[in-house]
Amino acid sequence: MGFRFRRSIKILPGIRINLGKRGVSLSAGVRGAHITIGKSGTRTTVGIPGTGVSYTDYERHQAAHPAHPAQPGAAAEPEEREIGTLSAEFVVAVLAVLVGAALLFGN
Repeated sequence: MGFRFRRSIKILPGIRINLGKRGVSLSAGVRGAHITIGKSGTRTTVGIPGTGVSYTDYERHQAAHPAHPAQPGAAAEPEEREIGTLSAEFVVAVLAVLVGAALLFGN
């Protein structure tokens, strides 16, 4: 079994600093919807509280200087599809409205 370490520190309501074996990240959000920004990418998670149902989208940060420049004749990397980002933003918006309505009207 491998060594694991994780610690989360609340700095303000809805904002946390996460410490782990591989680095530090910052999380912000409310119950049911949050965003986490770390050294390698950004993770957006939305869910329906109390159900265990959630959706997570992860986007890697773009490197400022590519580690391996393209070789002449090498195939270019495929471009990201905007439709994936659009659908993730739609899911986040819909779930944020649902979470807001649940908080507003109570249980």
